[in-house]
Parts: sequence; structure tokens; C-alpha cells
Amino acid sequence: MSDATPGLRRTLRLGSVVLFGLAYLTPLIVLGTFGIVSDLTSGASPSAYVLALAAMLFTAYSYGTMARAYPVAGSAYTYVRRTIDSRAGFLVGWAVLLDYFFLPMVIWLIGGTYLQAQFPSVPFWVWIVAFVGATSCLNLLGIKVADKANYLLMAFQLLVVAIFVALSLRHLLAADGAGAWFSVTPFVNDSTTWGGVSAGAALAAYSFLGFDAVTTLTEETVDPRRTMPRAILLIALIGGGIFVVVAYTTQLVHPGTFASPDSAAFDVATTIAGNVFASVFLAGLVVAQFASGLAAQASASRLLFAMGRDAVLPRRVFGFLHARFGTPAFNIALTGGVGLVALVLDVSTSTSFINFGAFVAFTAVNLSVLALFLRERAAGRRPRLVPYVVVPAIGAGIDAWLLVNLDSAALVLGVIWLAAGVAYLAYLTRLFRVPPPELERAEHPEQAVSGH
Repeated sequence: MSDATPGLRRTLRLGSVVLFGLAYLTPLIVLGTFGIVSDLTSGASPSAYVLALAAMLFTAYSYGTMARAYPVAGSAYTYVRRTIDSRAGFLVGWAVLLDYFFLPMVIWLIGGTYLQAQFPSVPFWVWIVAFVGATSCLNLLGIKVADKANYLLMAFQLLVVAIFVALSLRHLLAADGAGAWFSVTPFVNDSTTWGGVSAGAALAAYSFLGFDAVTTLTEETVDPRRTMPRAILLIALIGGGIFVVVAYTTQLVHPGTFASPDSAAFDVATTIAGNVFASVFLAGLVVAQFASGLAAQASASRLLFAMGRDAVLPRRVFGFLHARFGTPAFNIALTGGVGLVALVLDVSTSTSFINFGAFVAFTAVNLSVLALFLRERAAGRRPRLVPYVVVPAIGAGIDAWLLVNLDSAALVLGVIWLAAGVAYLAYLTRLFRVPPPELERAEHPEQAVSGH
């Protein structure tokens, strides 16, 4: 029976996986949120990104541990159901849908908002339909097509980031000399408080969602037990490094407050190079949104595929692969359709769907590493304490803290969504009398952790 179960093609190597993760992170997002983080931290935004990076590295390490143990598509959903309980795994997967399922919509919404602000004569729906149509077509044609597109999109995005940093440094050099490049003020100043930096870090942590999204590409990755853990840590380190450097140089250029924090990066771009570069910067932001949407939709469609193949969702629909392209066509179309909901939502409302699911997943993955440790000990093996106990315990604590500190709207929406998940799980399991369906193609974890 397993021979007839659909499977994905292994074509991605380390560089491709890292690019997908970085596209999902969207390195330019640090500029999109710079003004808000700067206000929260009283001009110490780099400190917020350093703290967020440190926090996310613990969770990234746990994701790498679990990706090595379970090299199948599904991410947190797969990890929890294999180590803790199939019903808990379902609920985590349900919560993750808030992140994966709605994030493409939010990305397209932000991109459309940028473009409408620059070209108000063009109807907003035109930009949304263009984003949804282009990304859906690329993902339908296959992951390799999207992979090649990401090389070009990421190259342009990183070029804009590099130019922004270089022009910022040139502006500082012309104004105050090379000595202005080096200062602790962007990290700590007279107004800096731990509460402010913590609040900024909580917001900045939302930018690190890409490292967990790439685990849904595990079944398309060559040698996933070796490649995926390395890719996850590299994504967090490279993305976090970009965030810190860009926040540092931007904070040096504009250490004060902004009249409009939401458009702060445009003000800085105009300050360092005038209106021409501000237009280039807008193009970079739009490209960043397109690249991120491409990766987000790919990840969402593959998570739905894993749940469909598992028969947690209807297999004939969600577990279907296109005969020619080998891609989950219905899931791609579904996420594209959800993207059209952006026509009637604002960024604040749509974003509140995501944050709850992200931190539930982060916390659950850390707990799954602890559960794996207990299972290995019970089987007579001796996994190491630091990677299997210390790291996930710290990661779970930080993620739980971020979760409970979300705004009330996110918590209410998240609880409602989880309640709906419990109701569907009750239906699926005949009021919890039978377990949810099991994965048919999971690899056993014992080989991965043996000897640790």
C-alpha cells in the first residue's frame, strides 16, 4: 500500500533550501518594521534583533534536531505526533495552519499596499491578483522552477540591502567621518530599557519564521538528515545577521523618532540617496514580498499535502499531486484563493492570525525534542543532555513567553481557531475513541539519534 502513496521528488540541496528560507524570512523586512521596532526600543533596534536572534537560535537548533530524526514533510505537525501524541500533533498542525496557510495572504497584502501607495491610480485588487496569479503559476510548475526564480529574486533583494547599507555608511562618512560608523548608541542609549528591548525583540522575532518553514521541504531535499539541520541554523544566522547589520546602520543614520514609524524606511532611503533610490528601494520591497510569497505558498501547500497524505484532511483532495508537475495542485490553488481574501482585510487583522500559530509551533517543537530524549532514554540509548534537554528547555520557555505576550486579538483568534480544531478532531476520531490516521511513509528516528 505504501508503494501507491504519493511522494515528492528529492531535488533540493543546501544552497536551495537556504535560499527558500531566506526568501521566507525576507531580509528586507527589517526595513519594513524598522520604525516600529525603533520606537519600541527607544532607538535601540539592533539590540532587539540580537535578542531575537539569540532566542530563535535555540528553537532553530531544536528544529534541526527533529528534522534529522524525522526527514518527512510536515514540520511541527509531524514532530509532535511522532514524539508526544497523534492528537496533540493534529492540534499543533491545526495551529500551524494559521501561520503557513495565511502568511502568503499577508505577504501579498503588504506588497499590494506598498504598490498602491506608490501608484494610487491602479486599483488595489490588480496588485493582489497579480501577486497571487504569478506565484501560484510558478509553484504549480514545480519546486525547481520556483527554486530558480528564487535565485534571481534573492539576488536582487540582497543587492538592495547591500546598497542601502553602503549608502547609509557613505551618508555617515560625509556627515561625521568614518568614526560615525562605530558606536554603541544604537544598542544602548540613555532611554534604553529591558522592557523596551524585550518588546522590540518580540516583534522582531516574527521576522524569523523562515527557518521552520523549510522543514516542510524535507522530502524534496537531498540527504535531509544532514542538509536540513545545517540549513535551518544557516537561515537563522544569515537572516539574523542581516537584520542586525541593517538595523545598526539605519539606526546610526536616524537615531531619533519618526513622524510615521510605518514608513520610516522610506524616509531613511530618501535621506541617504534621494527620491531615485527611494523608488529602487520600493522595487526591492516588492520583489522581497514576491519572493517571500513564493516560498510561503510552497511551504503551505506541502504542509497541506502532508496532512492530506496522512488522511487527517481528505486524502483525495489534499494528498493529490499533479500528474505532470508532481506538485500539490489543489493546495496551491487553495492558498492562492485564500490570498484573495486580502482584498477585504487589513495588515493588522490578517497578521494576528499568524503570530499565535507560529509560537505554538515553536514551543511544541522544543517540547517534542524533550519527548524524544525521554523516549531514547527509555529505549536504553543515551542522547546528550545539552542538545536534547538544555537547548529545547530554554527554547520552549522563551517561545511560551512570547506566546502569552501576544496582543489580545491574536490570542482570541488563536483560541477560537484551536477550539474549531478540537471540534474537527472529535469528529475525525469519533469523539476521541480512535486515534487520528498515522503517516504511512515516516522514517524511524532511532537511526538518527542513536549514539548521541
